Amino acid sequence: MRITGGTYRGRRIICPPGIIRPAMDRMRESLFSILGPLEGCSFLDLFSGSGIVGIEAASRGACPVDLVEMDRKKKDTIRRNISFADTEITLHMMSAQGFMRRTSRSYDIVYADPPFRAKQKEKLILQAQEYDIVAPGGICIIHHPSEESWDDVIGNMRCTDVRTYGRSILRFFTFHGS
Repeated sequence: MRITGGTYRGRRIICPPGIIRPAMDRMRESLFSILGPLEGCSFLDLFSGSGIVGIEAASRGACPVDLVEMDRKKKDTIRRNISFADTEITLHMMSAQGFMRRTSRSYDIVYADPPFRAKQKEKLILQAQEYDIVAPGGICIIHHPSEESWDDVIGNMRCTDVRTYGRSILRFFTFHGS
């Protein structure tokens, strides 16, 4: 896998051992084209796997970038993948829910890529609200399989965009008030 744009463009990223479903190059390029320039934006990558989405965000100007991954077998590979970056990228080895519960930071962009077989993914959107991890004016993006149906409004978050890439969907949520 390679970084598709920004200052780290072309850098190779190693895929860690274990079960992983890395974000397709085309989907990542499209995601970051939609997001536009990320200078001055904070970025949270939940279920980061190899770390490629967070590294891609850092490559395009996001800072700080936090990666959250629960699978300890991926730790060394992710650390190797982020070692070249001169951007502030921090790896947190814990569950996404545990991180959201413990962090005091909110983010301009929250990207969640839970395992496709995981249940109750919409609960992540509710937890992002409950723990205030999405900054005012920020967005929460979730990657999920096309077979899943979703509501357009979850709590105080409204779906503002949906993009389909084969069997994968990117769903963008923004805060719409109470």
